[in-house]
Amino acid sequence: MSTVTQADNRYSVVLEEGVRGWRVIIRDPDGDPVSKRSCSDETEARTYASAVRQHIYWPSEPRFRSYYGLP
Repeated sequence: MSTVTQADNRYSVVLEEGVRGWRVIIRDPDGDPVSKRSCSDETEARTYASAVRQHIYWPSEPRFRSYYGLP
């Protein structure tokens, strides 16, 4: 069994509040957005972003990409 550290998975997640509401953006290791999810309010956005952050720490990058359907 191997331990995955944040350095092993270089993806990140960002919250944005816009005119039309909140959205969560997953960024690849180069900082490019690879997934965007609109949320109904700040609570939903923070909850989803928290789950994504947890997943950034747990699996490897290939498994993380597979889980979120990322290229």
